[in-house]
Amino acid sequence: MSHALRRPHRMTVAEFCDWQPPDGLADRRWQLVDGEPFCMAPPSADHGALHSEATFLLSAHLRAHRPGCRVLVTPGVIPALQSATNERVPDLGVTCSPLRDRRRMIDPVLLIEILSPSNEADTRANVWAYCTIPSVQEVLLFYSTSIEAELLRRDVEGRWPGAPTIIRADDQLRLETIGFEARLRDFYVMTSLIEVAQQDEET
Repeated sequence: MSHALRRPHRMTVAEFCDWQPPDGLADRRWQLVDGEPFCMAPPSADHGALHSEATFLLSAHLRAHRPGCRVLVTPGVIPALQSATNERVPDLGVTCSPLRDRRRMIDPVLLIEILSPSNEADTRANVWAYCTIPSVQEVLLFYSTSIEAELLRRDVEGRWPGAPTIIRADDQLRLETIGFEARLRDFYVMTSLIEVAQQDEET
């Protein structure tokens, strides 16, 4: 679950960059949504395991096949709409541009979120915001309570689909932006969900 810290005026991205969170909350994940700082709740164990494995798999692929690209954990990204008062923070992002900003990702091509029941509305609002960024070609949404994912990809004319592609456990996940392909279940190998799935397969 996320919690907004309301300010007497709408904070700008520039102000957010210099802003200090309240005592005891400085190590938490914050993003700026329509001028208000939002503090994200600590992730579940499965969320953390999925996050770590996705970082590992994508980083290894990029080193071997796309050395000019890199994956970053919780980078700040600026939506094209209301850009002065929004700095969203996906779980992972991939860019093939130089790191010219210590805080924010420049020209992300792929953004990834992990969906938890407690923050579904906020996460889906972020996904919509990511789709306004001109450089973003794919948005991937992992589920944290089942081995499933949603993938949004622009078509050749730059349009987003009306509905995401649903990817199941044994389906191949293809990320065209970075030439990556793997079974979806490979991302979940360190989670409790894979154990449940294996037990179901044995019964």
